[in-house]
Amino acid sequence: MDSLFPDDVKSKPVEATAPLAERMRPRTFDELVGQDDLVGPGRPLREAIDRDLSQSIILWGPPGTGKTALARIIADTTKARFVSFSAVLSGIKEIRDVMAEAQRLRHSKGQRTIVFIDEIHRFNKAQQDAFLPRVESGDIVLVGATTENPSFEVNAALLSRSKVFVLRGLTVDDVVIILQRALADPTRGLARLSPDVAPEAVRAIALHANGDARVALNLLELSVAAAPLVDAKRRVDQKRVEQAIQRRALLYDKSGEEHYNLISALHKSMRNSDPDAAVYWLARMVEAGEDPLYIARRLVRFASEDVGNADPQALNVAVSAKDAVHFIGMPEGNTALAQAVLYLSTAPKSNAVYEAYAHAAEDAQRDVAEPVPLHLRNAPTKLMKDLAYGRGYQYAHDDPDTVADMPCLPPALEGRKYYEPAGRGFEKELKRRMEGWDAIKRGRRSKNAAAGPESREREDENA
Repeated sequence: MDSLFPDDVKSKPVEATAPLAERMRPRTFDELVGQDDLVGPGRPLREAIDRDLSQSIILWGPPGTGKTALARIIADTTKARFVSFSAVLSGIKEIRDVMAEAQRLRHSKGQRTIVFIDEIHRFNKAQQDAFLPRVESGDIVLVGATTENPSFEVNAALLSRSKVFVLRGLTVDDVVIILQRALADPTRGLARLSPDVAPEAVRAIALHANGDARVALNLLELSVAAAPLVDAKRRVDQKRVEQAIQRRALLYDKSGEEHYNLISALHKSMRNSDPDAAVYWLARMVEAGEDPLYIARRLVRFASEDVGNADPQALNVAVSAKDAVHFIGMPEGNTALAQAVLYLSTAPKSNAVYEAYAHAAEDAQRDVAEPVPLHLRNAPTKLMKDLAYGRGYQYAHDDPDTVADMPCLPPALEGRKYYEPAGRGFEKELKRRMEGWDAIKRGRRSKNAAAGPESREREDENA
């Protein structure tokens, strides 16, 4: 797999069309702001990189603090072969291919390979395990970057063979320095646009960025690009920055709306038993980079809400898809999601489970919380037995039909029907069973009514 940082990256100027955050990405230790305790002269990480890394490392820190920048610095300074993976885009096959090539190069040419994994926390256990033998053998040195706690997101075996370096979040002053550099740099920065950005505007951007240099640089670029020319200067004050922040929020809202539009389209296509439309909307979401576990969670919900007991297997299929995605990761997990979507789309539909719970929840919230009927209570102590706990309970297995004429709802709700099977798929069978049980109970109630109260009291005492 080709590196994200090819060998000739050092010799090529940063493209003017690239985003400002990309153009201003630190290329040397001196340009890296806010991490002096790690990469200052004589510091452990600086020493490790200067000596061409002999041990695998994990870079842990918030977004926009320089993890990928450090990886690029390593790429520029190392004598080893450098390969980069994205946990979002790389699958197990690509990992194994690169591991095999790393082993070949080390044994045939004595050349080591440094492997950078961006967002390593997105790799599942199987993907992380694929690196372990090559790390142990010394064929590769692993450099992982993560925003999540490595203790929970990185395999214990891999973590034990790596040194964790914690990058701290950037302060407002750190971000101000980064912004000022971008404004003054005529080659990679914005100086060629003749910006005139008020100090309070710079600080407002730094405050809004919340320690993320990438967010700050993107907002600065937007503010300067939108500023009018006044005396050949692009003037940006605090008010204009606030307007840019608002526009940016609106764009995010639009993205969020599209996110919900797509999941709505997927859900409603499956509900309408349209597998072609459903798999299309699934592909739209997956290819756009949607979190696959979010999709899987929605499929699990759909299996209960819209299929329910019309096909009880639907929930198993949806949960299995979630487990498969978590186990093998992406992109291979896309077919597990597609299998579940197609199964759910073609399954018989019933919202009876959804409606049953909704009506029961409505009663539970609206009505007085009635006590559990005495005959349904356990009676583990003598006092509870004396208080009639459990008296009148009928053990269903003692009945030939395994159904007793015994109310199980509170008296105020007796006779209430919440679950009404739709009569499709497996619910057709459930409907038949429930109607049969109701007929048995009605028959017994009629018989008890004819026998009189004394007979029922004797039955209660025997129970």
